[in-house]
Amino acid sequence: MTRSVESRRVVHAGAALFAAVLLAGVSACGQTSDAVEIDGDDIGGVVSGPDGPEAGVWVIAETMDLPTRFNRTVVTDDQGRYLIPDLPDATYDVWVRGYGLVDSRKIRTTPGSSEDLTAVVAPDPHAAAQYYPAAYWFSLIEVPEKNEFPGTGPQGNGISPSIGSQSAFVRSLKSGGCMACHQLGGKATREIPEALGEFASTSDAWARRIQSGQAGGSMVGGLNRLGTSRALEMFADWTDRIAAGEVPPVPPRPQGEERNVVITQWDWADPTAYLHDQASTDKRDPTVNAYGSIYGALEASADYVPVLDPISHTASQVPLPVRDPNTPVASGPPMQPSPYWGDEAIWDSKANAHNPMLDDQARVWLTSRVGPSDNPAFCREGSDHPSARLFPTTRAGRHLAMYDPSTDEVSLIRTCFGTHHLIFGEDENNTLWTSGGGQVIGWLNTKMYLETGDEEASQGWSALVLDTNGNGRQDEYVGPNDPVDPAMDKRISSGYYGVAYNPLDGTIWGSSLGFPGSILRLDPGPNPPETALTEIYLLPLDNPAVPIQGYSPRGMDIDRNGVVWTPLASGHMASFDRSKCTGPLNGPGATGGHCPEGWTLYPEPAPQIKNLTESGSAESSYYTWVDQFNTLGLGDNVPINTGNGSEGLLALKDGEWVVLRVPYPLGFYTKWMDGRIDDPDTGWKGRGIFATISTRAPFHMETGEGTPSKVVHFQMRPDPLAR
Repeated sequence: MTRSVESRRVVHAGAALFAAVLLAGVSACGQTSDAVEIDGDDIGGVVSGPDGPEAGVWVIAETMDLPTRFNRTVVTDDQGRYLIPDLPDATYDVWVRGYGLVDSRKIRTTPGSSEDLTAVVAPDPHAAAQYYPAAYWFSLIEVPEKNEFPGTGPQGNGISPSIGSQSAFVRSLKSGGCMACHQLGGKATREIPEALGEFASTSDAWARRIQSGQAGGSMVGGLNRLGTSRALEMFADWTDRIAAGEVPPVPPRPQGEERNVVITQWDWADPTAYLHDQASTDKRDPTVNAYGSIYGALEASADYVPVLDPISHTASQVPLPVRDPNTPVASGPPMQPSPYWGDEAIWDSKANAHNPMLDDQARVWLTSRVGPSDNPAFCREGSDHPSARLFPTTRAGRHLAMYDPSTDEVSLIRTCFGTHHLIFGEDENNTLWTSGGGQVIGWLNTKMYLETGDEEASQGWSALVLDTNGNGRQDEYVGPNDPVDPAMDKRISSGYYGVAYNPLDGTIWGSSLGFPGSILRLDPGPNPPETALTEIYLLPLDNPAVPIQGYSPRGMDIDRNGVVWTPLASGHMASFDRSKCTGPLNGPGATGGHCPEGWTLYPEPAPQIKNLTESGSAESSYYTWVDQFNTLGLGDNVPINTGNGSEGLLALKDGEWVVLRVPYPLGFYTKWMDGRIDDPDTGWKGRGIFATISTRAPFHMETGEGTPSKVVHFQMRPDPLAR
């Protein structure tokens, strides 16, 4: 059984509901289980509780015997049976975790063993709730009521005057603030750590906690944007109610296809580093780099590319240099001591690598800094570079790098445009398109670059120009702040954040942050930048003609049918289908709000924030990735959200949610994924999706200080006992 995407309110779960739903509703009382057949590299058996077999609970096997920490997790079937397949030779701790339970006693065993396990029922709702996903705890927060907006500032209601509505406040709290870097709702954030000190009030404790470590300035700035005093009051009230015993709604146990998942994890990188993204294959052809290494990007934390060999279970590092030794470190010193790291500045990266992507030869391309932000002369006014003649640029905060595993060499590429995310086109030049350029979108002709090494000639960039005069070509334009002139085009400054290539027509789509936010479409034309034209489509907020409304996209992707998919800060997954637009797509009226009919919104499967009444949820997924080639096993073109508060991947299959929860360690939070087919002839074993732990605070996870990031592999069996 999968879950409907229709919005619904989830009521507070009291002790009676907890007992009725979790204890009576999911135990298979009186059923007789068949023996679980295992191979020599499997562990299997039956999980039982006081009322019989326990269905839909997780069984976890973990070992430290391999070169890196390794664990594998499966789900029990409707008779409480489980099978953990294909385990490397080692001794494992095995235990049961599930909603309505507390962890069972760990047993020590080896592959080839049959082990029946005893589930331990939670003594009360509070004990049970310690295993709930962060989004469920976050749903208990109470944001300011609608009638408190717009804010009246420090001398009024404490909300920033720049926040004009409750929705804008939620956007700044989620996608525009804390939850873009880490969860809110995990134990480390819903409680005040003792190591932080003693304070006169919980509000004072929150005021101190947000100054901790090297991200202190960002956290303080995030609360300033909300209105510091009102935000501190909100967080303190949330923490105090939880400390007094309030618990969130009860999550459902895995059902149907959700029970078929096999989740494998390996440690990689250092405990002081954090991952942003990983890559395992070429998105255009997921058979590239079969059984090969996984590569990561450590953003501001460290200057190396973490590498995992999932076959030998070994982690290694590739140093990631900068060209200019005067390149500044991306992160400053701690604002105040951290309760985890004290005064230590644990992040020291200059390269600030953000997003990796593999090409058809398994070379690793990264958005990465080469030097300081000031651009060289060929980017600036007066240059004869074709792009600089049309739109010169003066600064670029991040550039490109390429690592070739066949030579073990790193190449650095200075770009005139900033970079953030990457995507390869399906053209003969293997054009690498980038986001993060602000007022421009940039690209690299990788075929030319690999043949010549000429970084200047191989790159280009274009301003984002709307065809507001409707003649189908790029003409002279008015600026972003100028009114539309029907006789001219119009340049916009809504930059690309996510970026995706449309395989149907070669256009480049992207998401643009903000409120309500938008998506962009660039048609490069035959001779970009001279022929490039942009379209913009705003999210349908405050539009009475739209049945479900939402706002503020983040990372996005596109399917093989040209439909765009993106997560929203309102707690939705959204699709946009340009073919549904009924009006003109250029001309003076095509400036963003001209195609509300193209949007469809799906509330994510988590409870809504306690005092919000609109459609949506407490979830705030960072990215949507589309499984164009059925690498997971749920079908072609299935969009999957990163489920950052849900602590698992959220796949939308045929309009129904399939939730692939990562139960251990608590705190799964990823920003990207990719799917790889290692062997199409071996069924489920030869395919799967890779992700990584992307929180900036891996020490917030269940295993605490010293926890490194992990590579996480999701595979879908045909049934929970498939070997």
